[in-house]
Amino acid sequence: MSEAPEVRPPVVTPVRVVIALCLLAPFVAMLWVGSYAKTDPAFIGIPFFYWYQMAWVLISTALTATAYVLWERDQRARRSGTQGGGVAK
Repeated sequence: MSEAPEVRPPVVTPVRVVIALCLLAPFVAMLWVGSYAKTDPAFIGIPFFYWYQMAWVLISTALTATAYVLWERDQRARRSGTQGGGVAK
């Protein structure tokens, strides 16, 4: 009596690549200091250096929330077996 190996969906999927990009973008934007280490253009009197970083706080929040929603959807689909056609144990 031999058991067939469990067929599992691929680990790297397009959704997971998007999740990784959502989580990686804020790090790249903040670590590339040369792109925002300047004072112009000012926005309502605030130098670029400061408002750029504050904008990334909001952008990072939106990207992290998007990554979370995509991850939860991916995990739900994997548990239900819709991606790989297998039955979750």
